[in-house]
Amino acid sequence: MKKLALVIGLLVLSSQAAFAQDPLVVNANTVRLKLENARVRVLEATLKPGDKENLHSHPSYVVYVIEGGKVRNHTADGKVSESELKTGDALYRDPLTHWSENIGTTTIHLILVELKEK
Repeated sequence: MKKLALVIGLLVLSSQAAFAQDPLVVNANTVRLKLENARVRVLEATLKPGDKENLHSHPSYVVYVIEGGKVRNHTADGKVSESELKTGDALYRDPLTHWSENIGTTTIHLILVELKEK
């Protein structure tokens, strides 16, 4: 019985850890769900100057920049990069675990379209 309880506990913890990397859960103050179906999930993200996200994961996704700005990205393996998101740009991204911070003086407003496996 103790082994069963241990296995159930480990399963619950592992599912919570995976779920905890969902941007809607860990970044609830900056990310909103716009649409979800069997093929895509559409998110809207708003980062004010100085805002920092929590670590989260995306499958392959497309970003549309409604309002751009300067961003610093931190990947799970410790790499850090800075970039300028330009208003009107559309970007494709491979699956990624990261967190971002707005290091500029303008609010960054994005639409993210996460692609689901068929």
